[in-house]
Order: sequence, then C-alpha cells, then structure tokens
Amino acid sequence: MRKFLLLLGIILISCTSAFAAKLPEEVQNYINKTVPGTDIRFDGVVILPDNTVYLPLFPSLFSDITNLKVKESYPANKELSQKPDIIIFNNDFVLMKVLSDGEGHKTVLHQTIPPLQVRTGLLPQDMLVPSGLILPENIKGIVGNLKIDIKNEDIIKLNARESFEEFLADSDPIKQQALIPQLKNKVLFVTTNYSKNIQVLEPAQSSPKYSLAQKSIPIDIEAVNNGKFLLVTSYERPFLDIISTADSRFIKQINLSTFPEEILLDEDKNKAYVTSPSTSTIFVIDLKTMSLVQKIKVNGYCEKLLLADDKMFYVDKLKNEIWAIELKNNYELKDIGSFPNVSAIAFAKNKLYISSRTKSRVAVIDYSTLGLANEFTTVNKPIAMQLYGNNLYVLGAQNNRVQRINIDNGKVAETIELGTEGFSTGFNKIQGTDLAVITDIKKNKYTIMDLAKGKVLKTYAVNVPINDIIITDKVKEF
Repeated sequence: MRKFLLLLGIILISCTSAFAAKLPEEVQNYINKTVPGTDIRFDGVVILPDNTVYLPLFPSLFSDITNLKVKESYPANKELSQKPDIIIFNNDFVLMKVLSDGEGHKTVLHQTIPPLQVRTGLLPQDMLVPSGLILPENIKGIVGNLKIDIKNEDIIKLNARESFEEFLADSDPIKQQALIPQLKNKVLFVTTNYSKNIQVLEPAQSSPKYSLAQKSIPIDIEAVNNGKFLLVTSYERPFLDIISTADSRFIKQINLSTFPEEILLDEDKNKAYVTSPSTSTIFVIDLKTMSLVQKIKVNGYCEKLLLADDKMFYVDKLKNEIWAIELKNNYELKDIGSFPNVSAIAFAKNKLYISSRTKSRVAVIDYSTLGLANEFTTVNKPIAMQLYGNNLYVLGAQNNRVQRINIDNGKVAETIELGTEGFSTGFNKIQGTDLAVITDIKKNKYTIMDLAKGKVLKTYAVNVPINDIIITDKVKEF
C-alpha cells in the first residue's frame, strides 16, 4: 500500500471586528464567581441562567484598578446575583439589563441624567442586537455603528400551521405517544429533503411546534453550546449560518467563499470542522468567537469526517480512498488506502473500522502498519456505525437491524431488531448522554437507543419527512 506525506497548507484567517467583544478577564471572573452557569456569549452579551440578559458597555479608557468591584448600581448596593438594572464596575465597565417596556419591546433603564460611564460607553460593534431593542434617546451614543433593528426583520420563527409545509396537510393523525424520561427537556430539530425550513418538534409529538425559515435546503446541522446555537450548511450557499435557538434568529453568517457541506464538532476544544468537497478544503471554526480561523487543504473530495485520538479521517468520494490527518503531527496526511463503496468509518484502539455498503462487510485496518487486521460480514447494507466503549454498533439499512460487535474479540455480541419496517438512514449519538437516535426515511420514524445497555428504548412516528434529526437540550426563549 502506497504511503506518502504531504504538508497541509494552513492559512490563518484574521476576521476580528473593529471592536472586539471579549470581556475583560476580571469582569468574566466576577461574573462566573457571582452567578455560576452564566453564559458569556461570543459577541459579549451576558445571559444569566434564568435568561436575564445584560448588554456590555466598554469604556473609552479603562480605569487602572487592583481589584475589580461594583462601584455603583441601580438600584443601589446590588451585586449581579441580585440582577440590578445597571452595574458600573470600578474599571468603568458597565452591564445594562435588558428590560421590557410592557408593549412587546425591549429596552434598558431610562434615566433622566445617565451616569457618565453609561453616556460615554460603547456597545461591542459585533454584538447581535436583541430583537426589538429601543434605546432611550439620551444614550443613543452607545450604539456606534450598530444597526438597532426594531422591526424584527431577522426573526426566522414561523408559528402558523400553514408554514409547516404542504406535506402535513395530507398526513394521517398519529396517536398520542408516551414520553420517555430520557427525552424530558429535550428538543428536536428536523431537516427534510423537501423543505428549506428546519422543523422544531417536542419529543413524543408528531407535528412541529414551529419551524425555522431557511434560504435553501439544509445539508447539515449541528447544535453547539448545549443547544443554544445551530450551525447550518445549505445547498448553493457559501455560508455557515449560525442560528440562536433562544430567540430564533440568524446571528451570524461565516462566508467561506465556497459551498460547505458536512459539519464535525470537537466541543472539547471548541472547534467545528466544515468540509468543502469541491475545493478539497476543511474549514476550522472557533466556537468561542464563531469565526473562521483556519483552512486545511486536503486531497480529494472530502466527506464522512471522523475525529478520534487527535486524528481526523475522511473519505475521498471520487476515488474511494481514505485519508488520515494527524492533527498533532504538523497536519501530516496519511493514505490509508482504497476501499469499495465506503458507507461509514470508526476508529478505536489504533484500529480503523470501514464498512462497505454493497459488500455488507467491515474491514479492520491496523493504523500503525496499515495492514488488514480483521474482516467480517455484518448486517445488510450497513449505512452507519457508532462506537461506544468496547462496542461497535453497525446500522443496517435494508433490514433495520443494529449489530453490536465486541471490538476486543471481534465477535458479534447481539443483533437488535428495530422493527420500524422502513429504511434506516442515520445513527447519531446524542451529546452528553448514552443515547443515540436512529432515523428512518421511509416510515418517518426515529428510534432512541441506549448504547450502554444495547437496548431500544422507544420508536416515535412524526408526520414530517425525515432527513436528519438533532436532539439537544431545550433552551429558554428570550
């Protein structure tokens, strides 16, 4: 097997705004200590665990201090945990609480004579302005170059039933379905091959609660930051779209100047990898700042990204060739070899597992020697694989079965019948849990499987054609 090394071209992208949103470290420390669990969003907005929102005001010049403390608050003598309307720190940094004016608009505290720190402060110039925000006239100077939108033009939430697409009108009623405890406080984002919109469903419910309007049919979606944001790629759009699920808005578009497709998350390192097969490029997105930080040039039409043990694997669709990128070794490329009709890949204990959809077999490759360590017959038309501990789960599309294989001895431990009588298409782990969701495109069903027990917990039917499902924590709406 031919082996060669290529040094990847890495291009660092500078995409900082004219006024960065990073809060001073001492302010971040104060917030985290005073109200644990607070979300300091990448654009500088501060969101307390109960969804109280604060806007940051940066002073033109920070005062020189030794220890940060609250200098002034409105009402007086309050800390952040008491949620005052305004906090002014002794370095002149300000937090202003977003309030409701009682008429459906958002605003901040109106003061006849605002403090100097408020009048002269400036909002981050890359901040997502809360929808419907109206500022008092006497502090308009804090806006800078921001556009204050009071018409809700960027709201993408569609509530009316007629917005749920024509396919719902002809669907048969689905009986009440019991909610399993594992899906409590979860939410489903469902894409179809027929609609531009992302359907949002409550677990165990068959019809969407609402939908998120998109400009094109989504290719891939992923949820990050405990479901607070969706990353979306769409057909014929050179952008990675970022959606805030708390207020159903597009909050940012990252222009990639080419057509992105798959999204692979590395939330431990706050990164997302996005493929552009047509340009043989993998983009690296910083999830803290939601910005493009790197481009990696690779060989071939890259798809089926896999991240494991500081290595990234992908399949060159045009040549049926598998490549590895050693992320800690100067981004060295390693040619694993050519394999027919690769449907999925998995990696564990220095071995790469490769399933062939047409041959219904799994090849096991020793990563060190690139030799064939094992090969075995699996379920008919294997479409996806999922590793969990010492178990490799292989999903068969044709017979709707899942095969559990012990990777220590290479033997089949059991075969699990899904009973959906359809055509299985996807097998994705639900982040932060021992669960995985299996989708069925023919019967419009999804199955929840417990990977720790190797057990099907529940299968649900929906009246929406399913392409992909993302299940994540439910986020409080603003």
